[in-house]
Amino acid sequence: MMLYLIELWESVRDFIATGGDVLYIVAIALFLMWVLMVERYVYLWVVFPRFRKGIIRRWEARSDTTSWYAHRIRETWIAQASQQLDARMLLIKTLVAICPLIGLLGTVTGMIAVFEIMAVSGTGNPRLMASGISMATIPTMSGMVAALSGVFFSSRLEMKIKLARQKLIDSMPHH
Repeated sequence: MMLYLIELWESVRDFIATGGDVLYIVAIALFLMWVLMVERYVYLWVVFPRFRKGIIRRWEARSDTTSWYAHRIRETWIAQASQQLDARMLLIKTLVAICPLIGLLGTVTGMIAVFEIMAVSGTGNPRLMASGISMATIPTMSGMVAALSGVFFSSRLEMKIKLARQKLIDSMPHH
């Protein structure tokens, strides 16, 4: 098991060495995005159901659920729940959008490396140029893969949040 982890670490290190230091930035953005998404899923499955039950219990305990004031209270409680459900979603979407841009930064730095190699050694050394080109393409691919994973799971998360909000609204009838 330990040997497997060492080999895995070495392959990751080689990948980062091939793709350049920009991959560290992609990895940090990806890690932060996933931490935030896991936190939102945990909130949605563990914390929010208790919060929702508390709001519904308070609504059902009210003697007045039909007046103008009761409707404003209901709207306020729904807005508070919506605000808690939507917390950090903008940051997650921003990280998803930034990942390909970070990859493009890696492309630019890789191409600069290719042009430096060409300036120093001319166009006669294809092996050196190939390393620069791989340094230019790997960060773009990594940024796109990171963004695609984020797009898929953040979309699902957003849909689950909308369903949770609607379920709360439906559970608080106003006559």
